[in-house]
Amino acid sequence: MLDFEKVFTENNQFVFRFLMKLCGDVSLAEELTQETFFRAYMNISGLRNEEKVAAWLCQIAKNTYFAWFNAQKKNQPMAEELANDSTPDIAEFFEEKELAGRAFSRLHALEEPYKEVFMLFVFGGLSLKDISAMFGKSESWARVTYYRAKQKIMEGLGR
Repeated sequence: MLDFEKVFTENNQFVFRFLMKLCGDVSLAEELTQETFFRAYMNISGLRNEEKVAAWLCQIAKNTYFAWFNAQKKNQPMAEELANDSTPDIAEFFEEKELAGRAFSRLHALEEPYKEVFMLFVFGGLSLKDISAMFGKSESWARVTYYRAKQKIMEGLGR
């Protein structure tokens, strides 16, 4: 049986840093970290491999962030967004917003392990060496997987 207190102690800073990369807001990252560990505690029986607890927690953290992000998107009307935006060129605003949305959608649609490797490297700030150890694979596997994930996202953006 896994000691959840030990899991929390060993991984809370890692999960917090991962969420900071995603959202860029300290208080939000703290709140999402708490929610992540609450969800992990409630679903500890879903952990299949205790050696990959960090990857499992990152998956929960990512899903928690996406749930928060989608809820925020629904709660903020477009007119309010435009009123708060200081971008002088409205066309640029929509182009950037559309590109970011498409990139986000492409990332979310990636199959595993591409999505997870990309998220851990870009948002989690982990090295490819750390990611390879997490998956029990070689560093070249992590590098190729990241490269292919990046290519799939770029193809979806028409670049």
